[in-house]
Amino acid sequence: MVGPKRRTSLVFAVLMLSTTRSFIASAFSNVQNAGFLGRGGGQIPGRVFRTAEQRRGLVRTPSRAPPTKELLVTSPDEDTTVSTYNMEDIVNVCKRRGFVFQSSEIYNGFNGFYDYGPLGVELKNNIKQRWWRDMVHSRDDMVGLDSSIIASPRVWEASGHVAGFVDPMVDCRVSKLRYRADQLYFTKVELQEDGEVIGYIALLDSGDLHGEARKLAEKLKKKAGKEGTIKFPLDIKDMTKATVAEMALIPSPATGEPGSLTPPRAFNLMFQTSVGALADASSTAFLRPETAQGIFTNFKNVQSTGRVKVPFGIAQIGKAFRNEITPRNFIFRSREFEQMEIEYFIPPEEEVWPDFYNKWIETAWQWLTSIGMREDLMGRDVHLKGDLAHYAKACTDIVFRFPFGQVELQGIAARGDYDLTQHQTSSGKSMEYFDEANKRRYVPHVIEPSIGVDRLFLALICSAYAEDEIEGEKRVVLKFHPSMAPIKVGVFPLVKNKPEIMEKARAIYDQLKRRYNVFWDVSGAIGRRYRRMDEAGTPFCITVDFDTLEDDSVTVRERDSTRQTRMKVDDLLAFFDKEING
Repeated sequence: MVGPKRRTSLVFAVLMLSTTRSFIASAFSNVQNAGFLGRGGGQIPGRVFRTAEQRRGLVRTPSRAPPTKELLVTSPDEDTTVSTYNMEDIVNVCKRRGFVFQSSEIYNGFNGFYDYGPLGVELKNNIKQRWWRDMVHSRDDMVGLDSSIIASPRVWEASGHVAGFVDPMVDCRVSKLRYRADQLYFTKVELQEDGEVIGYIALLDSGDLHGEARKLAEKLKKKAGKEGTIKFPLDIKDMTKATVAEMALIPSPATGEPGSLTPPRAFNLMFQTSVGALADASSTAFLRPETAQGIFTNFKNVQSTGRVKVPFGIAQIGKAFRNEITPRNFIFRSREFEQMEIEYFIPPEEEVWPDFYNKWIETAWQWLTSIGMREDLMGRDVHLKGDLAHYAKACTDIVFRFPFGQVELQGIAARGDYDLTQHQTSSGKSMEYFDEANKRRYVPHVIEPSIGVDRLFLALICSAYAEDEIEGEKRVVLKFHPSMAPIKVGVFPLVKNKPEIMEKARAIYDQLKRRYNVFWDVSGAIGRRYRRMDEAGTPFCITVDFDTLEDDSVTVRERDSTRQTRMKVDDLLAFFDKEING
């Protein structure tokens, strides 16, 4: 646990990274106090806040103080634990093995931005290539698109992003720290016996929000020198629900000073830029906050040139940017990220969409498990009718239990015809589809499965991370599915002072690298080389030894079981093709 002395400053510290230790400590400080990360909207006099993801119809708006567990239709087993590791272990291995680096690290980092190292870029590419293969190339009803990051500002006006892509924000007037109002909670502390109000406490969301609030309440009672019993349970609310009178009494978590927080106000998450030589109002543009709108604006282009008929989908993988108020939890919530989105267009009849919607939920679930996601850590969160965007018919989140809490991994939404209709109205261009079979025109409805590459990247590492003991030595191993592993095979000559062994091993390495990402390692004992490959998630290692020169066989060592098998060199390609590609 972070000590109370610097707890608050650690939570909001900018990631100042110059060494591996500072990278881990800084990244971990952002995740230690983070919990369910509910992006719930709230209400203050005169304004209703709907967060950016809620406006897209992908996130539920809580109508009460956050529960200690999320409501799930299909939830992870409550007895399931995320092994014995924590987020610090994940950050540690990501830095140590070159998966993720802090952006601009030599300049003390840049909060909310990350760079992917040699193994990280391989894992990201494996995720994207597998998704594209399964969702686009393997289907007859899907085509691809790569739309621009910067589009006409009218696109974002029509979609509602300019007016409504906001999160509620509060500032501490003293410390100048900035908070997401719906991730900052407060409660009144009063005595059970006579109802005397001792004061208010404020705290950030965490995996044990009620337990943390209880500790702070007891600390406040002790500091005030009060006797008696605190009235439990505490009525915990987020800051968007604070009244004007309460704002004057709620302390800042940074300073403990009551009344130093500003009232919640809307903060637009879009990054603004200028296009052209002049920086005036006419040149204002935005970095896209999602990839979906490029699909909607190109619907007619793709439909006519791709010779596709409804029902069909358009898939896209691309960068998006959101100026998050408080980026947190390592790469889970950052300001630059990558999305894999599908807009699947269907007929408008009311009885049609549920079948497509349910099929996409199952397709998304089965795909995630097929690439190595731990199903015991996955669940489904079905949004309540009253929590949906006004145009949405249904939405289900596939959630994942990270070390910092259970949160959304992928959203599947039935969005109706809202987006196409908005662009049709704003542009004056028809978005209607002509159904030749039934001789009619209509604006198609949409099912939208959407997932973030970076979140999935983190979930795969959490699913793969394990610690065990081999011959009395602790081993950290990433048990990636072979198709996801950044390095598929490690090739080791037993000794490097025997030219014949080196030559044979190099020939095998050269043959395999034509098909896979293969690693060559001649340094250290074989056991040490195995451990390095285990921590990188490499599923297979080949050792070329003296017997290889006699019978043309090698030792193939499997990562998870550590089982070693002698195999003919001529059989290697067929074996790896089966194990890696299925």
